[in-house]
Amino acid sequence: MTGADVVTGAGVVGRGGAWEVASAVPDPELPMLTLADLGVLAGVEEDGGAVTAWITPTYSGCPAVAEMAADVDRRLRAAGFTDVRVRLRLDPPWSTDLITAEGRRKLAEAGIAPPRPGAAAAAAGGPGLLGLGPTRRATGPGPAAGGTGSGSGPVPDAAGGTRPAVAPPVPVRPVPAWGHDARATPVVCPLCGGADTEELSRFGSTACKALWRCRDCREPFERVKEI
Repeated sequence: MTGADVVTGAGVVGRGGAWEVASAVPDPELPMLTLADLGVLAGVEEDGGAVTAWITPTYSGCPAVAEMAADVDRRLRAAGFTDVRVRLRLDPPWSTDLITAEGRRKLAEAGIAPPRPGAAAAAAGGPGLLGLGPTRRATGPGPAAGGTGSGSGPVPDAAGGTRPAVAPPVPVRPVPAWGHDARATPVVCPLCGGADTEELSRFGSTACKALWRCRDCREPFERVKEI
């Protein structure tokens, strides 16, 4: 590291212009954001004439990481840096909390609901609540013998007698809301600002997004998943 370098929370950042070049590279899947907006660009170090850029993929199987690395390398070389290395940094892992305020603003302007600030950290540090429903049961008297059946009274068996019916399904208890963390904050529709929204599918146009709908304006929208 040279005397001109500085260290920030985002990593090692050089002052010689390489950071400015690398931070302007757009994300291939969310092109309205730069890699710096997304928090993927973990740092850039200039040491003499050599430049090393670190990127942290959003997840280990991200198919865009090779393209990200190639874009950073190409932009730096086009800016006049001839000794360029782009390396992966997996620790600390990426989370949606690394998306900058500017990145969240750009997502909302593009009609994509940004992740809620602090929600990823809260999810990682708090207990996970799993809602379990009753086993789905067939209606009617059930199998002739050894089955489960349904209803509250005795049911006939194969020998002409009766056998006790199984207990009725246990009602599903509502899963309590995440009381203390940011995940309790409603997902706001990026189109109308309404907070009455619901998730339609965990899968959107890319792996990092989910499909949601606003009950106020009745328009669907995508949302960046919180991880």
